[in-house]
Amino acid sequence: MSKQQQRSKETRTRLLNAAEKCFAQDGYDAAGVAKICQYAGVSKGAFYHHFSSKQTIFMALFNQWLEGLDLQLTKLRDDMVDIPDGLISMAAVVQDVIRTAENQLPIYLEFLNRATRDPNILQAITEPFHRYHAFFAEMIEAGISRGTLRQIDPAVAARMIISMGVGLLIQGLLDPAGTNWEWATEESIKIILGGMVKR
Repeated sequence: MSKQQQRSKETRTRLLNAAEKCFAQDGYDAAGVAKICQYAGVSKGAFYHHFSSKQTIFMALFNQWLEGLDLQLTKLRDDMVDIPDGLISMAAVVQDVIRTAENQLPIYLEFLNRATRDPNILQAITEPFHRYHAFFAEMIEAGISRGTLRQIDPAVAARMIISMGVGLLIQGLLDPAGTNWEWATEESIKIILGGMVKR
């Protein structure tokens, strides 16, 4: 990597860190490109070299967070031997997600509100749900083919798992001390699996 490429990479990282701080302090709507640049110590020209808008840098942060989640889920899936046990072991991911996103919930809620009025943002927000739906549907299909899960509709079961996960995540973010959310997720998955495991 050349010195210029290294500098460019460092500038982009500074901008992402500054944007995260700015969004957390001011909220999505109040945060501006000028303030992000001020926090990062770079010019607006440098900002627009890396990101076309405030929306673009927010989505970069959102996708950066999702990449970490994707890596955890993929590793768990690749390491699992038994599909039902593998699904239960994924409960541990919830606690990490809550810790990572705890300070960002107001930003995501603001952004979600904006997404209802902007089809481009809505598409960017909903794309991960399609990806996770396919991820869990494939896992359930594998469990059916191995004979550990009964014949069910993988698409419906995947949506049920995602709905439970999102619901528990929101509860955990709003009330982090309300319960042990990893335990609650594990128990919830066990209840769902009660209707899915082949007897």
